[in-house]
Amino acid sequence: MMIKKCLAAMLAVTFLAASQLAQAVNLPDFSELAAKSGPAVVNIGTEKKASGNSQDDLMGEMFRNMPPGFDKFFDQFGGKRGGKRPQSRQKSLGSGFIVSADGYIVTNNHVVADADVIRVTLDQSNGKSEPVTAKLVGADEETDLALLKIETKKALPFLSFGNSDELKVGEWLLAIGNPFGLDHTVTAGILSAKNRNIHAGPFDNFLQTDASINPGNSGGPLLNMAGQVIGINTAILASGQGLGFAIPSNMASKIIDQIKSGKKISRGWIGVGIQDVEENTAKALGLKDAKGALVGNVMEGEPASKAGMKDGDIIVAVDSKPIDDAAALLRVIAEKAPASKTVITVWRDGKTTDLTVTLGERKSSQSADQNGKDQKQKDEGLLGISVRTLTDEERRDLKIDKNEGLLIIDVNPDKPAAEADLRPGDVILKANLKPVRSAAELSKIVNDEGAARGAVMLQISRRGDVYFRTVSLSK
Repeated sequence: MMIKKCLAAMLAVTFLAASQLAQAVNLPDFSELAAKSGPAVVNIGTEKKASGNSQDDLMGEMFRNMPPGFDKFFDQFGGKRGGKRPQSRQKSLGSGFIVSADGYIVTNNHVVADADVIRVTLDQSNGKSEPVTAKLVGADEETDLALLKIETKKALPFLSFGNSDELKVGEWLLAIGNPFGLDHTVTAGILSAKNRNIHAGPFDNFLQTDASINPGNSGGPLLNMAGQVIGINTAILASGQGLGFAIPSNMASKIIDQIKSGKKISRGWIGVGIQDVEENTAKALGLKDAKGALVGNVMEGEPASKAGMKDGDIIVAVDSKPIDDAAALLRVIAEKAPASKTVITVWRDGKTTDLTVTLGERKSSQSADQNGKDQKQKDEGLLGISVRTLTDEERRDLKIDKNEGLLIIDVNPDKPAAEADLRPGDVILKANLKPVRSAAELSKIVNDEGAARGAVMLQISRRGDVYFRTVSLSK
C-alpha cells in the first residue's frame, strides 16, 4: 500500500513537472525581437532654463516632465522641494524611436516640452555613441506626441507602425526604453486592456499593459511580436503594479503624418456639451442599454444646432459606428476633418433619427493660449501670473459658461502659483468659491482674503476638467 502511494506521488510530481515544462516551452523568446528592434530606440535628453525650485537627482529630473494630469500619481516619488538657488539648467530624460532612415524620431510631447536643447543618443550596443542635437519638427499637446529630426549621413535603422485596432487582449508585447536613465531596457508583458480613459487628456484611448514601464520609458515603443510599433509608452500609475499605458499606433500615426507633412493639426467639432448615459437615464428615455453620449446642451449657431440636434438627444452612432460613451464620441468626431459631413444617429422620443452634420473645427486650450499672447495681459503680483478675460470663441471652445473665467497667459516660476502647479492655459473660474470675471475681482480676493489668511483656493478648468488648487501666500 505504501509503495502504491509513493508511486502515485512520484507520478503526480512527474506530470506537474511535465506540465510546467510544456508551458515554459510555449513561452515566447523575445531575444531576436529585442536585438532587431533595439537599434531603432533612442535616448532623449533635454535642457531648459529653470529658476531653481527643483531637485538635482535623476528621479526628480524625470518626474519633472510628466504628462498632463499625472502629478497626483507621482507625488509619492517627488519628495520635498529644494530651496531657492540661482537660475540653472534643468535636464530631463526620456525615450524615442526612429521612424525613417533619414532621422525622424517619435517621442512624447511632455519629454521635450519647453526644451531649449534636445539631444538624442543612438543605440550604443556597437560602441559609444555621442549625443546629437535634434530639431523639434512639431508636437501635439492634446495627444502628447512629438516628432524630432536629426541630421544623418547614413541610413538609420527604424521601426514601422502596426495596426493597434487588430490587437487582442492577452497578446504578448515588448517595451524598450530608458527607465531611470538605464539605456535600452527591455521588458515584456501582455496587452491588459484597450480603450482606457485615465483622464490624462481629451482623447484618452490608451492601451494598457503589464510590461514594466517606468519614468524614462516615456516616448519609447510598445511592440507586437512582429516587431511593429502598436503603441507609444506614455504613462504609469505609480500607485499600482503592472499598470502602464501607451498611445495606440493608429491614433499616433495619423498625428505624426500631419506633423511631418507640415499640415495644421485640425479636429472636427459639433458644438455640444455631452456626458455619459447612466442606467436610470437609459430607463427614463426607453433606451435598451446605458450607452451613447447624452447631449446636455446644444450651442447656438454651431454645427449640431444647424443640423437640428436638441438638448436631451442621445448620440448612439456616428457614420453607423456605435458610440459607447461621451469620450468615444469626442475621439470619433475629433478624428474627422473640419468641413466634412458626417451622419450622427440620435435617440429621440423612443426612436433613432439620423442627422447630417457639417463639422466645424475644434480649438484646443493650447491654441487659445497662443491666440491670447498678443492681447493685453494683467499681472497678479502675489500669485505671480498673467491673466486676461476669455473671448466668446475661447469660452465656447473651452466650454466655459457665462461671462466668467480668466485665462492664465504666463506663470512666474518663482512665485506661489508655480508652486501650486498653475499652468498657462488654465482658466481660473473661482477664487475662494467666488466667481471671477475680471482681473480686478481676482486681485481683490487675493490681496484681501488671500493675504489675510495666507492662502487662496482657486477653482480652475484644465482641458475640460475642473480642479481646485490652493495657493499658499505665506512668506
